[in-house]
Amino acid sequence: CGQAADRNHTSMKIAIVGDGGMGTACAFILNSNGHDVRLFSFFPEQVHDMIQCRENRRFLPDLRLDERITLTSDPDLAFDDVEMLVQAVPVVFTRSAWERLKPVVPEAVPIVSVAKGIETETLLRPTQMLADVLGDDRPLATLSGPSIAPELAKCMPATVVTASDNEQIAIRVQETFNTDWFRVYTNTDLLGVELAGATKNVIAIAGGVVDGLMRGHNSKAALITRGLVEITRLGVAMGARSETFAGLAGMGDLITTCFSPVGRNRTVGERIGHGEKLTDIIGSMGGQVAEGVETTRAVVKLAAKYNVEMPLTTAIHAVLFEGKDVIEAISELMTRRVKPE
Repeated sequence: CGQAADRNHTSMKIAIVGDGGMGTACAFILNSNGHDVRLFSFFPEQVHDMIQCRENRRFLPDLRLDERITLTSDPDLAFDDVEMLVQAVPVVFTRSAWERLKPVVPEAVPIVSVAKGIETETLLRPTQMLADVLGDDRPLATLSGPSIAPELAKCMPATVVTASDNEQIAIRVQETFNTDWFRVYTNTDLLGVELAGATKNVIAIAGGVVDGLMRGHNSKAALITRGLVEITRLGVAMGARSETFAGLAGMGDLITTCFSPVGRNRTVGERIGHGEKLTDIIGSMGGQVAEGVETTRAVVKLAAKYNVEMPLTTAIHAVLFEGKDVIEAISELMTRRVKPE
């Protein structure tokens, strides 16, 4: 499956919080890089099953988990002498998860978030939520980009970006994760990278709707292009760099999420395009979270706060939460006043 791109890196003790597909994929990557990996789950029954079969049958089946990966629901065991933490809990559960863990989280240990979303109530990004719960002085970073977990489990080549306000922390994350098939770039635009990772999920739901309605490649290309325009517009208004949205965290992740048949957000949109109700779709996902659903609520609030026009996001919000018919929503988008690109 490959090896670390730099074999001179130092082996570290790393705990991953969250037993979903991405958390499991991170455990696999870090273990293959020679790190001492502990995968922590809040659910003892899930840990028991993973230990028994050395596989995460619920969220990432068919990936063998090396015996050297510690699987545990005991935070004291997971965090013992840990040198880095990976936050892989979905955003909707992030605050409550880390509030529970706060008493045992080691001080000053850097945390890398791989979650993509925005907290609906506070409009905080994942690293901001961590800072809010654990304190502002902790080193924080994000790891984002086109990284579908089932493909990572097969060692298919992928390229992502890590971002932090502290460039040295980003470099440390890069060195920790980088392999000869999982290439990691650095970026100092933490706001832009996190915002891009969150907002692209909203556009991916719209992409799924296009698929469900069988509206063709022309429609989907237009959707992706104009979707990138409006999430960039929001990012710049909030203080992010426009070029971040043209990179891996923006355009790259947007393309993957809009086209991957296993992408949860695209699948939710496709099923809506087929005429299913959102509540039925969510109820049938077996505990998996489509971050774009709640993120849509948050992005609409951010657009209003920063006075940014986001017609695609507004249309998806209307379909998801206001009962608007998808055909009517598309018709309204297509008949908006014409203007220069």
